[in-house]
Amino acid sequence: MMRVLVPARLRKAVRTWFDSRYISITDHRQDIRDALWEVQTLRREMATLHGEMERLKNARPPAVDKAKIDDTHRLAQETAKAMDGVLQNEVLVWQAIDDLRATRPGQGQSCA
Repeated sequence: MMRVLVPARLRKAVRTWFDSRYISITDHRQDIRDALWEVQTLRREMATLHGEMERLKNARPPAVDKAKIDDTHRLAQETAKAMDGVLQNEVLVWQAIDDLRATRPGQGQSCA
């Protein structure tokens, strides 16, 4: 390797140019510390999640009440039948409205 004398102003200009293009060692070390902190935080969160998964896996399922399930099913069927009746009645109402509009042209147009 050969050494050459370089004027101080040129050396300073080159160093400034390099410093502006590249990260300093201090900043690089801080970035490494920040990344390490993030990794440690993620490791703790993963351990917490893993513990929670194990707890949920080992937890007993809730007791199933057959009477409650049957009652819920019965109520759902009754609600479906009632809603079907309501919809059928609504169709009949709209058919009656359409029949009235057909028998009285011009008067039923404003209702909608």
